[in-house]
Amino acid sequence: MSIKVQNITKLYENQKALNDVSFEVNSGEVVGFLGPNGAGKSTMMKILTCFLPQTSGTASVCGFDVSEQALDVKRNVGYLAESNPLYYDMFVKEYLFFVAELHRMKNVSERVKEIIDITGLEVEQRKKIGALSKGYKQRVGLAQALIHDPKVLILDEPTSGLDPIQLVEIRNVIKKIGVKKTVMLSTHIMQEVEAMCGRVIIISKGNIVADKPTKELKQFSSNKTVITVEFDKTSARAALCAIAGVEEAKNISGTTWQITSSSDKDIRADIFKFAVQNNLAVLTIQKEEQKLEDVFKELAG
Repeated sequence: MSIKVQNITKLYENQKALNDVSFEVNSGEVVGFLGPNGAGKSTMMKILTCFLPQTSGTASVCGFDVSEQALDVKRNVGYLAESNPLYYDMFVKEYLFFVAELHRMKNVSERVKEIIDITGLEVEQRKKIGALSKGYKQRVGLAQALIHDPKVLILDEPTSGLDPIQLVEIRNVIKKIGVKKTVMLSTHIMQEVEAMCGRVIIISKGNIVADKPTKELKQFSSNKTVITVEFDKTSARAALCAIAGVEEAKNISGTTWQITSSSDKDIRADIFKFAVQNNLAVLTIQKEEQKLEDVFKELAG
């Protein structure tokens, strides 16, 4: 067991940031830790990395208690904070040597070279960190988190503020790392979760509201079915809403409609019957898959 959290509660004076939170993460899992702003994500990550004490409950990483064995926890954890604090006046390679020596590593030169290759910093390694783009600064943050070869990697908003190209680059780095290590990451970008995480934990107002494999969570039933249909001619919204079970009909463009059913019943057959009765031809029809973003909104409020 890489991470074990039991009944963790965190109070900031009268505000409860975490409320009796419990979960476990097995070795080799890549877990997305999701929630709206202020839900308690960063607080939980700071507790797991020994930057913040819990008010009550217990947590351990690789079998080491975060309260009693903080140094052992830090030896086994790589942490990239949301703010990604870096020494901007240091050169990339110089900074990584500095971090490796803080961890009292052997063969520092070899490890720095290896981690530069893994994170794709070869071209930028002789630049000052302050001169790097946001994407390369994130790579440096990942490099410092990985330099001591930790068993667990905890990443708080690792893709925040990156452009689409940088997103793909950092995603690929994290996916490569996740093959051999346990990774727990928070993000607001649902596509990143679907691309990288095999499991999702959703927290809202300090409480765990979902903990499922990503594929299962996408199948979370909202008791609604959404059908997108294109007819060959215009149709009246009122007529579409009169179909049994239809809750809403929204015109997307021209003769294309998005029809929402009030139950999980597939109403495509009823739409075809409607088309025949109204002398319409169905050009395209598609049942929309539920998106992880929709599930997140529903569960997290």
